[in-house]
Amino acid sequence: MASRDLAALGYRRIVILLIALVVVPTALLLALGVILLFTGEARLNLLMGILVMALSGAAATGVILVWVFVRREANLSRLQSDFVSKVSHELRTPLTSIRLFTETLALRRGDVEAEDKCIQGLAREGTRLQELIDRLLDWGRMESGRREFVMKDTDLRSIVETAVEAFEPVRERRAVELNVELPSESITVHADRGAVSDALFNLLTNAHKYGGDPARIDVFVEQTGNDVRVTVKDNGAGIPKVEHKRIFQKFYRVDDRLSRVREGSGLGLAIVKHVMRAHGGRVELESDQGRGSAFTLVLRASP
Repeated sequence: MASRDLAALGYRRIVILLIALVVVPTALLLALGVILLFTGEARLNLLMGILVMALSGAAATGVILVWVFVRREANLSRLQSDFVSKVSHELRTPLTSIRLFTETLALRRGDVEAEDKCIQGLAREGTRLQELIDRLLDWGRMESGRREFVMKDTDLRSIVETAVEAFEPVRERRAVELNVELPSESITVHADRGAVSDALFNLLTNAHKYGGDPARIDVFVEQTGNDVRVTVKDNGAGIPKVEHKRIFQKFYRVDDRLSRVREGSGLGLAIVKHVMRAHGGRVELESDQGRGSAFTLVLRASP
């Protein structure tokens, strides 16, 4: 039996025991207390009724607290299981490629063309592995509160240009049409340049993975009052409205079967949301099935 099934079975057993040993007796005790309160006239019955109801209330409170803690532990156990499963899958893919390229190099020594292809493949998969590890470490620092943001007045154009430059090697893996529209005038924001650039890079890679065929990505900046909006729009299949809030949860995907064919740790959007929250901003989503997706980073412009 799978470990997740065992955890679910253990959780169900605890709930059944709570109901059988605590909830049912407490309900009977509470009923007795009510009967004593309203049927007896003697002072003893009144005191006993109050005492029984107080004990029933305390027992009910204990049951609720235990249930909450057990449920939280069960959810945490499920998240940890999902984390190990997904990260293992994502690490296995580049490691398998690296092993195959290494074996090819060993078998085809002296073949210059094969050696060049293998070296390029090793470099590509090594970079991919490094990006995954960096993302996991970055999320770990955010979760533990050890991620420090260095806020400075920064030109938003340079932030967008840095993200687009970092995205260029990813874009070359697949024929992606990228259109970037930047304002003619400089816009200054008080932000951590690297963190916002990484958040924008995450949105670009998401658009690259889930865009249409051929993929088209539009990036544009607009200012409305004190708000500056950086939007990344794709021409993909879109996201159902019922999933709009859940996709920003860590390790969550609209269709988890995508993890079998598309790389990703399920942390990208969670990191984006965390970064924007640290900047006092937000991330917005406009999407529907068949209409593509538009993610927008909303920041405050510096005075």
